[in-house]
Order: sequence, then structure tokens, then C-alpha cells
Amino acid sequence: MSSPFKAYDIRGELPTQINAAFAYRLGLAVAALRQPDSVVVGHDMRQDSAGLAGALAQGLLDGGVDVLPVGMCGTEEVYFHTAASGAGAGLMVTASHNPDSYNGFKMVLEGAAAATRENALNAIEELVMADHPLPRVADYGKRGRLAPQLAREPYIQRLLEKVAGLQLKPMKIVCHAGNGCAGPIIDLLEDHLPFEFIKIDHLPDPALPNGIPNPLLPEKRSRASEAVVANGADLGIAWDGDFDRCFLYDHKGRFIEGYYLVGLIARAMLRDAPGATILYDPRLTWNTIDMVEQAGGVAKACPTGHAFFKQMMREENALYGGEMSAHHYFRDFSYCDSGMLAWLAVVAELSASGASLADLVEDRITAFPCSGEINFTVADANAVRDRIADHFIKHDPKVEMIDGLSMDFGDWRFNLRASNTEPLLRLNVETRGDRKLLQASVADLSRLICLRP
Repeated sequence: MSSPFKAYDIRGELPTQINAAFAYRLGLAVAALRQPDSVVVGHDMRQDSAGLAGALAQGLLDGGVDVLPVGMCGTEEVYFHTAASGAGAGLMVTASHNPDSYNGFKMVLEGAAAATRENALNAIEELVMADHPLPRVADYGKRGRLAPQLAREPYIQRLLEKVAGLQLKPMKIVCHAGNGCAGPIIDLLEDHLPFEFIKIDHLPDPALPNGIPNPLLPEKRSRASEAVVANGADLGIAWDGDFDRCFLYDHKGRFIEGYYLVGLIARAMLRDAPGATILYDPRLTWNTIDMVEQAGGVAKACPTGHAFFKQMMREENALYGGEMSAHHYFRDFSYCDSGMLAWLAVVAELSASGASLADLVEDRITAFPCSGEINFTVADANAVRDRIADHFIKHDPKVEMIDGLSMDFGDWRFNLRASNTEPLLRLNVETRGDRKLLQASVADLSRLICLRP
């Protein structure tokens, strides 16, 4: 069996790579290697997730570790409770936006610090994937204790702190939870906010009747977009299944690329913290760098992936970090990503400015048009990347290898990287205000990527 351990989490196919036996063994391995007093455990809404969380908890308990269960939740709730409880680790059962034939685990360490290959995952993988039995403290010592399910109220109050004392403008907001885990959180926030929420695909449903919630896919956007227009809403919000990513639509129903939201949130946060560091991912960069520098901040690139961002956020004491894939990281949320704090930051900015979301991003989209992420299935991602590099190097671009291959030609740039979690090659292209050049560059790169060697 191939290992489901990836660059920054654990993700694999059911039941060959991920199953109850694997989850139980993972719990035993975390107990043996980390020896935490307690571990927070949560799970998303997928059919297999509750069972996997139960097996994981059983392994931790048999390894002598107390388990603090969250139940069905969003990934950020596990982060929050890990930091708030002082637990030694937190584990979330989720496959995020992967197909329903997948599942997996995201892990953080004490204080919700990132679990990386170097500080945890390599050693855990070696133990989990070995053939020999793992030690069970329950066989000769004290078994761990299963605590009562953690209450949601402290997490909800933490979210509301983001807008406490602000004069929020009453708004009509479409909420598209995609039958994932975000709906119950909106219900708990609703009484505290001056918004009319129009809820679609709102209740968590393990059967996922509308497919995997992943608004990064264009075909998944029409439900929210049409609802915004039909209801005359001020904006729309959509989430993936475990709601660690949020996506926005303006009042016209237009999907706003996550890239432009990074600069918007960064600028808003820098007003109260001039000179602070903002992290961005290397796929699309120019708009974020421009907005951060105009606002008096320091922009720094970070490799894509939640573990890399969590780690570098701490190392740099960064105020905020944003990925164009809609992960948003906050220093005052234990340097972790939150799909709830992100949209709350945006509505706070809309209220303070009196502008619409379309108003706030229109000039940025014009100044730095981008392709959005385009995915290609290829046999050998590294070989394709090298072929593209050889083709363009004669134009003397500025080359970066922070995460994949980035080439900057002055008036346009691209990033080409292999996915860390799926068998895909991902392309992003941007220009300085030139849509025709953008279209031509995307077409040229797409042709080159699809060429047979």
C-alpha cells in the first residue's frame, strides 16, 4: 500500500489507504511518539468521517491519551480548541475538497502549531506504515479518558470578537454551505449579526447530494451566483466542506478570485498594525505585493500549504497570511487559517468603507488580471515543468523556485506547480493590466503543457 502521508497532511483513498485500522494505528502512533496528555479530535460531515474519528480516538485512548472530542465541526474548530484547551495536539478527520472516495487527517501540535514533515509527520509515518504492532498503554497502564464533547460557545465568541464594537452595515448575504459543516456555525452567529442570511444547501449531509463542496471549481459556483442575483443580495459566501476556505461573490453574482481578497484583507488589517508582515503564496503575487506595500506592510512569499503557512506565520510573527486558494491565516487565531474570520473581515471592511465588494476589487482586477488556477492531469509533472522552463528560459525571465516554477517576464508571469495532494499540475498566470496578453499566455502555456514528449 502506498503511503497516504503527503507534504502537510494525510490524505488517501478509501478503504485501501484510509480505513478504521489505519486511523486506530495513527492514534497509537501519535500517543507513542508525542506522548501528549490530551488530544482534540474532530471530523467533517462525510460518510466515513465519524467512524474514522472514533477509531482514531480509540487508538489515542488505548495509547494512554485523553481525548477531547469536538464532534462534527470545521477544521478551524479543532485548531481553536487545541490552543484554548492546552491539548498536546489536534486531529481533524477530513478530505477537504477531495472526491468522496478519499478521506484523511489534518494535524496540529500544542498551541495549534503546524505539524510538519520534520517535527512530526515523518516519524509518525514511519511508525504507522511499519509492519510491527504498536504499544498499547491500555494493556499495562492507565487508559486515556474520553472527555465530554467540547462546547461551541467559546469558538463562536472568538469569531464575534472580530467584529465587536464595529458598526456593521445591515446586509443581505447568500450563504452556500454546500451541505458541508459551515451551516450550523452561521446559525449560531445569526442572532448576533445585522445580516439577513439566505441559506442554500445549508444542512450538513453525508450523502453530499450536490457533490463535493469546492467553489474553486467553476461548475460549483452557479448555485451561489444565481442566488445572489435572484435575491438582490449584497454578496455571497461559499465554503468547502470543512470550511477552512471561504469564497466570495459580489452583488452581481461574480465569483471573486481568492487572490484579490488577500490584498483586500491585508490592507484592512494593516491600518491597525502598520509595518507588519503579510505572507502570500507564490502562485499569484503582484496585486498582493502592491497593496501590502501601499499600506505600509512587508510582503513575504511562503510555500503553498497550510503547514508551511502556519510555521512561517509563527517564525515571522506575521499579522496575516493569505493563499489564493482561499486559505486565510490570522496571527490572533493562533496563526491558523479560518474560513469564518475571513468573511467577517471582509464585511467589516465593507461596513467601514460604505463600498460594495465589487467597488473594492474592480480596479485591482483591472490592474492585475489573472487566469485563476488551471489544472492539468499529466503523467510526469516534473518533466513537464522542466520542459516549460527550457522553452521560456531564452527570454531571460526572473526565475523563482519557492513553490514550483515561477517565471517573471516583467509584463506577465506564471507559476507552475505540482499539487501536493492530487495528481495534478496547476498553472496560474497574471499580467500587468493586459487581458489580451493574459489570454495569449494561457493559451501558449496550455498548448505546451499538453504536448506529448
